[in-house]
Amino acid sequence: MYQSLHTSVIGPHGERIEIQIRTQEMHKIAEEGIAAHWRYKEGTAMPEKDDKRFVWLRQMLEWQKDMRDAKEFMDTMRMDLFAEEVFVFTPKGAVKELPKGSTPVDFAYAVHTDVGNRCSAARVNGRLVPLKYQLKNGDTVEIITSPNHTPSKDWLKFVITSRARARIRQWIKTEEREKSIALGKEICDKDFKKHDVDFNKLLKSGELDKIAREGLGFSSVDDALAGIGYGKLSSHQLLAKILPPEKIQAHPEVSAFKKVLQRFKKPSREAVLVKGIDEVMIRFARCCNPLQGDDIVGYISRGRGVAVHLKGCPSIKYSDAERLIDVAWDKGLKTTRPAKLKVICKDEKGLLANMSTVITAQEANIINATITTTPDKKAICIFEIEVNNLEHLMNIMSGLKKVKKVEKVERIKG
Repeated sequence: MYQSLHTSVIGPHGERIEIQIRTQEMHKIAEEGIAAHWRYKEGTAMPEKDDKRFVWLRQMLEWQKDMRDAKEFMDTMRMDLFAEEVFVFTPKGAVKELPKGSTPVDFAYAVHTDVGNRCSAARVNGRLVPLKYQLKNGDTVEIITSPNHTPSKDWLKFVITSRARARIRQWIKTEEREKSIALGKEICDKDFKKHDVDFNKLLKSGELDKIAREGLGFSSVDDALAGIGYGKLSSHQLLAKILPPEKIQAHPEVSAFKKVLQRFKKPSREAVLVKGIDEVMIRFARCCNPLQGDDIVGYISRGRGVAVHLKGCPSIKYSDAERLIDVAWDKGLKTTRPAKLKVICKDEKGLLANMSTVITAQEANIINATITTTPDKKAICIFEIEVNNLEHLMNIMSGLKKVKKVEKVERIKG
């Protein structure tokens, strides 16, 4: 409880003077201790400010009276003083301090990065638990590792420590980059052979690194190869810096990504255009379920075309930026898409019928509807409906909000 501002100054004769700055209240505590605040006459109430300030200390004293077991008292006090932290043990008895809500994965990365990266399962107090299990004070945590196990993007949905999040993102980015570099090397090797150029020899000599830096503006040849693997750069662009134009086979530039998509070549019916690529295979991400009119971005997935996500979707937030591609809605093509709505309302007869009437009046088809009730007589309704676009959905939501006894309407993005 001690509070005081200390500073030292040097006077005109070179002498050091220490100065302590306190309010009257701070000085009283410093000189007489915290008990000074309870010096009030019997029957006189403590000032409201002090009463709020020391309520926790009175609570400690009450617990001390009620609990004869010293260990129980200390455990209770620890839980109160460190309400935002959990203290858990390793199998060898070492204590790890973690934020409240931490999981076995957070614990694993707190032990060591390699333990986190190879974490495959966890035992808490001798019992197997899910990796998203929230640790409690006093838990003994054992991490089961496997040399073949690697971090998952799903871990980012439940870990809470900055260390764990940073290590998982770093691993994912490194892994994706390494795969793309390997694919880029394979593509270049095949393409260079068609032009009687030894790709591996150029790579070992450092010539390609110089070309990547000076000719293409990359930081290194690995960056250029990763770009080829991602499909954002073609091997012909690299060849053009080595051979004269007349020696390069005259055929349209086809990136590695486009070559993969040509196996599945078909007109897109998804009302989405991918910048620089025609007739591409499109799929909508289930994690965010975008609708025409939403701000969207494409994510290149190997062998599965382009996944369309909402901008800012958590699933791609920590993905490698090199795999993101510009996409836009094709305004000339109209399609219907499923959308989900969550409606919280009073649990009363006829209310579901009223909401259904609003939805059908907007010419939307109800695919599915589920209703759960709560102890406080409220109903939580989940509607899955077919809509034309974002504007169509917003009109439906606006209509539902006007229904009597409806308390909240929100879109479920996933």
